[in-house]
Amino acid sequence: MSVIKNTRFIKSSTKLESCPKPLYPEYAFLGRSNVGKSSLLNMLVNNKKFARISSTPGKTSLINHFLINNEWYLVDLPGYGYAKTSKVNRKNSLRMITDYLINRKNLICLFILLDCRHEPQSIDMEFMEWTAVNKIPFVICFTKTDKLSIPKLNKSIDYYKKTLLKSWESLPDIFFTSSEKKTGREEILSFIIDTNKAVNI
Repeated sequence: MSVIKNTRFIKSSTKLESCPKPLYPEYAFLGRSNVGKSSLLNMLVNNKKFARISSTPGKTSLINHFLINNEWYLVDLPGYGYAKTSKVNRKNSLRMITDYLINRKNLICLFILLDCRHEPQSIDMEFMEWTAVNKIPFVICFTKTDKLSIPKLNKSIDYYKKTLLKSWESLPDIFFTSSEKKTGREEILSFIIDTNKAVNI
């Protein structure tokens, strides 16, 4: 069983240059606003107060670094898409995210979160295509799987896969999660631990 022994908030940054020194492997999480990112992060580290949960989309506006087990960074990135903020702030946030993703040399993998209840959204598809073009390693993480029955969940995931394969030759790794039922926790943590063993920072 994957165990998280300790977590430590390091800092919040407004730009890449302000991020902590790239001393450890780094795993970042992001998705459209209100996709359930904070709840997922809380579930992963088994601490309900780890990441701030808000009903207001776009609450996270900074690059937040947490050191896990003194071995790797978990990074909470701002959501993309709708947020109750100005166009200027949204533009600046997007610039911050893209600069981080392209230039952060110790970023090992990006977890792109998708709400399993919704059909493929153009903003998600475009972002994943941008990520692939820029050769940023990523995996897909479906959230809120407990909100659908098994038949509806399977149908939703199958449709998503077929949509992706229309333009992709193969699919990235895919995780299925439920913050309430802690589904996917061990799979994600095992993936990170195994990946850490294969990289040298």
